[in-house]
Amino acid sequence: EFVLRTFVSDHKIAMRMDVVVGKQMHQTPIFAKEMQYIIFRPYWNVPHSITSADIIPALRKNRNYLTKEYLEVTDQAGHVVTGGVGSASVLEQLQSGKLLVRQKPGPKNSLGLVKFIFPNDESVYLHSTPTPQLFSQARRDFSHGCIRVERPVELAAWLLHDQPKWTQQTITAAMNS
Repeated sequence: EFVLRTFVSDHKIAMRMDVVVGKQMHQTPIFAKEMQYIIFRPYWNVPHSITSADIIPALRKNRNYLTKEYLEVTDQAGHVVTGGVGSASVLEQLQSGKLLVRQKPGPKNSLGLVKFIFPNDESVYLHSTPTPQLFSQARRDFSHGCIRVERPVELAAWLLHDQPKWTQQTITAAMNS
């Protein structure tokens, strides 16, 4: 259905919104976990499979690809190695998995401006998106497994309803700060 529903205690639907899920080759796994926290303006830690399949070939064609896509290369501890030119040494270490790639927070981040975390072994979560036009499609399987939500501000407000500080206005401010 490409739909997310939230429920209240009497099992009535509280909210319904469209979602984008994993492609056929990157299907969104089915599991049940409890949501534990929300991150505003998240980094996107690029999976090694995407680094190998997409980022390394792009860097080979354009050594400034990192800058163009707001990416940075880090060591295993998260210390930035480069956010600019991808040298031959960096490429080699990315290929071997010694270095990692992450995308900086902001409006062009692949996760959008908010990420909803329910820890799981699949590294799948709900998040907003910089490509909201995908919600106009009838079939919405475009992701690598995560679930993109159509109305992230409303979802965050619903999840944080018991914390008066978090209104739609403060959530929007946190996403844009």
